[in-house]
Amino acid sequence: MVVKFGLLGPLVVHDGTELRPVTGPKVRVLLAALLLRANRTVSRDTLKEALWGASVPASADASLANHLTRLRRVLAAADGGTEERLRTVAPGYQLTVHEGELDADVFEARVLAVQQAHRRGDWEAVRRETGLARTLWRGTPLADLAPFSDTEAPALRVHQLAEARLQLLEWSFDAELGLGRHHEAVAPLTALAGEHPLREGFHRRLMLALHRSGRRAEAFAVFHRLRRDLVDELGTEPGAAVHEAYAEVLAGEPAPGPAPRAASVSAPFQLPCEGEAFTGREAEAATVRALLGVPPEAPGEAAGADAAPGSGPAHARAVVISGMGGVGKTALAMHVAHRVRDAFPDGALYADLRGYCSGGARTAHELLARFLSDLGVHQDALPEDTDDRATLFRSALAERRVLLVLDNARNAAHVAPLLPAGGHSAALITSRQLLADLPRSAKVPLSPLPESDQHALLARLAGAERVRSEPEALADIMAACGGLPLALHIVGGRLASRPSWPLALLAKRLTPHQGRLDTLAMGHFDVRRTFAMSYVAIRDSEQPLEREAARAFRLLGRVWSAHAVTPQSAAALLDVTEARAAAVLDVLADAHLLLNPEPDRYQLHDLLGEYAAQRDDEDTEEERTAALLRLLSWYAAALAAATVAATRETQSPPLLGGDALKNLSLPEFADDDEAIRWTARELPAVRDALTRAGELGRSDIAWRLAVGLFGHASTHWWTGEWDACLEQAMDIARRHDDRLGQAWLHRRTAVAHGMAYRNEACLEHLRIALDLFTERADLAAQASILGNMSAVYLQTEDSEQALAHAERSRDLYRATRNTKGEALLLSRIADVHKMRGEPDRAAADYRRVIDLIRGSGHGVFLATALTNYGDTLRVLGERDKAFEVLAEALSIRLRMNDQGGTADCLVFTARAHHHFGEWDAARETWESCLELARRHNLGMRIDECLEGLKALASQVLTEEKPRGPVTRRPSGGS
Repeated sequence: MVVKFGLLGPLVVHDGTELRPVTGPKVRVLLAALLLRANRTVSRDTLKEALWGASVPASADASLANHLTRLRRVLAAADGGTEERLRTVAPGYQLTVHEGELDADVFEARVLAVQQAHRRGDWEAVRRETGLARTLWRGTPLADLAPFSDTEAPALRVHQLAEARLQLLEWSFDAELGLGRHHEAVAPLTALAGEHPLREGFHRRLMLALHRSGRRAEAFAVFHRLRRDLVDELGTEPGAAVHEAYAEVLAGEPAPGPAPRAASVSAPFQLPCEGEAFTGREAEAATVRALLGVPPEAPGEAAGADAAPGSGPAHARAVVISGMGGVGKTALAMHVAHRVRDAFPDGALYADLRGYCSGGARTAHELLARFLSDLGVHQDALPEDTDDRATLFRSALAERRVLLVLDNARNAAHVAPLLPAGGHSAALITSRQLLADLPRSAKVPLSPLPESDQHALLARLAGAERVRSEPEALADIMAACGGLPLALHIVGGRLASRPSWPLALLAKRLTPHQGRLDTLAMGHFDVRRTFAMSYVAIRDSEQPLEREAARAFRLLGRVWSAHAVTPQSAAALLDVTEARAAAVLDVLADAHLLLNPEPDRYQLHDLLGEYAAQRDDEDTEEERTAALLRLLSWYAAALAAATVAATRETQSPPLLGGDALKNLSLPEFADDDEAIRWTARELPAVRDALTRAGELGRSDIAWRLAVGLFGHASTHWWTGEWDACLEQAMDIARRHDDRLGQAWLHRRTAVAHGMAYRNEACLEHLRIALDLFTERADLAAQASILGNMSAVYLQTEDSEQALAHAERSRDLYRATRNTKGEALLLSRIADVHKMRGEPDRAAADYRRVIDLIRGSGHGVFLATALTNYGDTLRVLGERDKAFEVLAEALSIRLRMNDQGGTADCLVFTARAHHHFGEWDAARETWESCLELARRHNLGMRIDECLEGLKALASQVLTEEKPRGPVTRRPSGGS
């Protein structure tokens, strides 16, 4: 992989062909700060400190957003727009850097490789790896980014890298001396000793190089100069290593010769041939090698890059490669085993344990007999008892360095008797199970191949030019294969054997649920049969939990294959407790029949989902429909809970009735931010659930699903997703003459229009909703609708109607003793005072609203009140307080990833800067807001930004910049 980012010298970005410009000192510092913590979240405060130090300006949030946008452009240009590298991750941002893309990481990996080669005395490897590492070093890290590079954290990182380089150089000279290249080492060591007069390592090696080159007097001079400098500068004598070298010079000992090579020993080598088309898996292969205690194979391969603490011991007795059927476990095992054979000179033993074969698994008893015989134990000496054979086998391995490759293990008990007890032997195991209960083992789970490796594999199998000629068909084929190497090999084999076939023909045959699994079979390669081995093993298991997992696998495939589930949603689907659902899901994940990409989220691989859906003859249609209704009901209830947490709504829709809602386990939300993020993640599933509810004729579920997106829409209304769901649910409600559903849908459709400033449409739906809820004598609903009408009249600047509707709403809330509703109406009345030019009264009301809701967890409401309060303070001329309040509102919107609300805050902040004559800050804020509004198609905000910039330009041309804050309102203000 090409190094894309360079910190070892001036900051650079490379696109694989040429350097890409990173202009602007702030953008360069921002990129460096993110690269120093690559793949980790860097808080906004940390980034602001990196950009401005201790003097963070009031407009820092807007400026930071602007610089991040420019950085995204640089990254998109370097990647060709194929990947979103810079993501917003609370409480800041995260830059994705893949393995091998950051020169500092590659450099440190090579330093580690040099260290390992140094420890085993492999001087040629030390020279090779050192040469590769030194090519990465372009100069002092972050050399062009002072004063940022002088601050504490960057300076520490620069020091670490510089120290690693010096240590690397010292090891490289050990290799030169070890290979007898004493004369060649003298000149560079002399220069380094001069650059680092107090570094004992360079002086010691220079002494040895001079001595072994026959220049003994100069070696003595180096020692005495070093000793004098250390005493004068540090008040200390040279260390023991320098004195040992001095003793060698004094004794006049000759240079040591090269160590003799050990003679090779014949040993059993049973590994099957490795496939010729093995592609990718570099990181996993490096991890397996490191866990087996074998140094990296090739330059640039990071030893144990992924073998972090928790993945297993540094040198494991057993390494388990696990994954779903067809993911390439055996291929990786063979790939690594062939390349580490020299590290196991006493042999490589191999056995297919047949853990998932219909003919039954091979037993430890028979395999131990074979292995012992292979190691020279006579047949007559084999014990009858399996445990005794295992003991003898461990004894036979104790003084040997043997690699065991145990392929296709069923479970931990299957392989436990075959493992070495210690010593230098190791086992490499493949299994469709995680084998989490196998002691002293390290786990290397495999995922499907990434797109780049899929493309490379198909190119090797079918020809690079052929796959390049039909990019759209190639993309469809790769999507249909789901990154599964087995499927890709079958496809590649078909294309290779049919050179006249266009890729589009095969892509059509691989259409999901239209014979795809039939197409993915060729000879003994068969995706369906591979999956069946895993499924049948749990379906026919003697353990009840595994049989229950098989049922869950079928239901997920038939009912919900496209979406992830949690223990809570799965509990509803399966009609079990949350704890039981979690246990069932873990059984499927351990068997790699479910993906478990993050805690408590499980999803079927696309191909496994299709296979599971075809098991429809093992459950009745009634069972599947009942399971689906339970899941849809769960989503309706969960969305209702999320909306309550996100909006603190004054009235919620009535809950569903019936057995489907009994004993549901629902998600719990700490605040509105958490509820909104949960809904955003579940949105694709909610849209699917809405469609499925309509197909089942369940309008009561459909409208509750659409209405339940209210919380999500409070920050994501601008996407149009909510409008589409409300419209779809309205069609369903009308078809089934669901009057209650229509009432709630009109009410929420009005809110959607109001958020988008479609005021006339909003009022139309509010009037219909008011009539429908008046029919039902629902006073709480009437109070809420009247309050919403007041808000719309505020948006149309009709203060009389706004106040009249607000007072009617307040009276109804009082009649129903709804204090939460009263707080909302107080905010509406404050808005009226503000509109009427009564800023003192408005400010007092806003302060009361803020006091009432602060700490309630309702971030959207609080941010809105703070924004209005800040704008009122602007009118009152209270500059510092206004910016303080607006900054708090903006931080809430940014934390919640609320793009529309962020734009609102930026508009009011820009107006405040303009109002107080701060032209540069106003321009920068308007530009940031305009870029945000264009990115998310916020039409009204685009117009406001353009008008604000135009007014600003006019103001700057006609007036001199004020010397201090002013309190007048500029012509371009709101």
